[in-house]
Order: sequence, then structure tokens, then C-alpha cells
Amino acid sequence: MPIIAPFAGLRYDLDVVGSLSDVIAPPYDVIDPALQAQLYDLHAANVVRVILNRPEPGDDEDAKYARAAEFFSRWQQEGILKRDPQPAFYVYNQQFQYDGQTILRRGFMGRVRLSKFGEGNIYPHEETHPKAKVDRLKLTKACGTNCSQIFGLYPDPENAAQELLERACDGVTPLSATDHLGVEHTMWPVSDPAVIAEVSELLRDKPMFVADGHHRYETACNYRDFLIEQQGPLPADHPANFVMTQLVSMNDPGMIVLPTHRLLRGTPQFSSDEIISRLGDLFTCQKLGQDVEAAAACWQRMESEDRQGLMAVFATGDSQWVLCDATEAATEAMRRVAPDHSEDWRGLGVSLLHRLVIDELLGAAGHPKPTYVHQVDEVIDGLRGEASLGENESDEPFSFAALVMPARVSDVEAISLHKERMPAKSTYFFPKLLSGLVFHTLR
Repeated sequence: MPIIAPFAGLRYDLDVVGSLSDVIAPPYDVIDPALQAQLYDLHAANVVRVILNRPEPGDDEDAKYARAAEFFSRWQQEGILKRDPQPAFYVYNQQFQYDGQTILRRGFMGRVRLSKFGEGNIYPHEETHPKAKVDRLKLTKACGTNCSQIFGLYPDPENAAQELLERACDGVTPLSATDHLGVEHTMWPVSDPAVIAEVSELLRDKPMFVADGHHRYETACNYRDFLIEQQGPLPADHPANFVMTQLVSMNDPGMIVLPTHRLLRGTPQFSSDEIISRLGDLFTCQKLGQDVEAAAACWQRMESEDRQGLMAVFATGDSQWVLCDATEAATEAMRRVAPDHSEDWRGLGVSLLHRLVIDELLGAAGHPKPTYVHQVDEVIDGLRGEASLGENESDEPFSFAALVMPARVSDVEAISLHKERMPAKSTYFFPKLLSGLVFHTLR
């Protein structure tokens, strides 16, 4: 891993704002207009005013970034935000409910020295898009701050680094917040130089895999390059050479990846028999239930077998769910249709679904962007036309749906080391990290 270092974060003064829960927010890219309005109303200093400032009447193109910077500067002047007296690592744990269980995911925030993807041992696994990077760069230039952290994974079979930090927090009362989904977030600053040095040494030779925040990571690199163009070479310890990062062991028991299911418009409305015929000997197919509610039984079967080659598709032509299990012939077909990718990439459920099933066998390449959901209930509601599903909302009914297994953390590692990018929405790391717990200033 590149150098990881502590930093003296800028944090909300709870004597001024009251509850930390009132001023935090999820990452900007999962905040829809309704949640944005809710966060605006929650507190006058909620971080949403910085990370996703809403347009106002009469705005020009960049007014919202200037307004975000005004809020951020004013909060510092008024003592709403105060800088910690010493550099620290910030232990940051999240407790949440999933599948009837209480799960704890543990990690810590530090700053990681930047290296462009492909030039060091920091590995991406998702593609990025120019529009999002332009947006985040404008905000970074306006505020001069990492307002939200990158989410990085590192191998640590014994979880030694995290255990060391956890021991340093024993007996210390944490800062805590609960988000709009009921996830409990706790944080402890650890400023002991000996602990910081030992943790840094434990991680020194490890790679880091970006789980979430690819656009923010590349934006941090672009902002550093922008400063170099403006000012010349930066000192080695200049904060813009680093990016605030939440580091989580890939071996942490709370490290899970959730599925992202697909709802599509603009494809033919296939019957179940048509789908089975088109998939031929590449998949073993079984009709599992009439009508949309059978999705639950399909997903239960898929989860119990836990194989990437298993997927369920909904035939809108006769309202039938079909369970599809990839055969060795599908493996051979993927070598033909995706020869430039590794076996690891070709074996992903999302790769099989999009590259082989939808594009090749069903002939539906070029379909509109899917609507992505994470819960089977959302798939059912979407097929019934009873759900509001965000940016792809439309009166047109869905013509196709698929349940797909999530990529595993080991898949992220393997494919990243091949220097490949996964298909869109291959992973969903839950819960999301909060913005507003701590800020890393770059000036």
C-alpha cells in the first residue's frame, strides 16, 4: 500500500450542533431529491449543503459550488467545525441489520498517498464517468477539502491492524450517529504516535482495492495535478498528495457484498419457452414459478447454492421466472464473446448475464440503461409498476428482469489484480460510509 498517514481532521463541534446524527449524510451519489430535502430540513449545518448543494432560482452553472464553499467557510468561522489538535487515525465502525442478523463492519480513516490507477498498487474495479469527475472536481476546487472518504480494502488475514486500533479505543467513549436507514456509526480518534506507526508498518506492503469512491479518488488525483499546474511541484507532505480513505480489512467478518438486481425496458417481451430455447445447452433452465412473487423463491434458491453462474430471469411474455444455471458450454461461449477478459471476469454472474445472455443469446444489446435495485421486493414492485425507482422512472413497464449473485470480495481482488474493471453495478458494499464525520482539508 502507498503511504498511509494520520491527519488532523476538521470535525463538527457537538456542543454547537447538538446531535451528530443531524449533520451527517450518505455519499452524494445515493442522495435523491427527496432525501436531499429531508437532510436540508434536518439541520442548518447538515453536510448535504456542501456535498450536494441544491440549485436555487437564478443560479448560473457553478453557483451551487460557490454556495457550498460559503457554507463550509462560514461553519469554520463560526466554530461549527473545529480542527483536531493532533493528527489521528479515526477508527470508524458500522453496525447494521441484514438477513435477520446484527453485523459489525470495522475500519479506520487515514489519508493515503495518491498514485494514478495503473501506476502503483492501488487498484480500481469499476469504470468512471467524466461528468461525475467534473462535478466533484468543481466542488473540490471550491472547498479545498475531501468532504467524503474513499472506501479501500486491504488484505489482512489476522485483522492485525484493526485489532491494534480497537485496543487503543478500549474504555474511550465513541462519537456516534444513526443514519436515515438505521445504521449505527461510531468513531474514535486515535492519536497515539506509537499505535499510528505500528498500524502504518503493518499495512506498508499491502495493496489497496477501491471498493467505493472511484470518482472521488480520480478527482483527488486531478485536483493534485491542478495545483501542480498552478503552483509548481508540491512538497511531499502537502495534503493534496493524499486522499481521505476508510480502510477496511478484506477479512473483517462484517465485510459483505450485497446483490444488485436488474430491471430492463426496451427489450422484447420473451416467453419462458423462448428464453429456454435461446439459452440452449449453455444453461440448464428450470421454470420456478408463475407471476412476479416467485422472485422470492428464486432468490432463496440462488442464495443457498451461492454460485456466480446461477441467475434467475423473468419472462414478461408469460409472467414466468426461469432459473438459469451456466454449463461448461457457457464458459466456452464466454471465451468467444469476451476474449479480451480474464477467466475471473468472464465467470462473474453480471458478466454472464449482460455479455452472454442479454447481448448475445437474447439479442437485446443496446437496450436502455437498466434500473438497478438491491432488494427482491423492489424487483417485484418494479415489475408490478408499483415502485418509484429513481433516475430511470418511467410509465413504460419493464420488459425483462434478472436476479444476479453479487461479486465476492475475492472477485474484486482477483479482477483488480488483472487490471480489469467489472461490469457496471457488480458490487454493492453496504452500508455506505457517512459524509460529515470528519473532513480532510487540502490547503
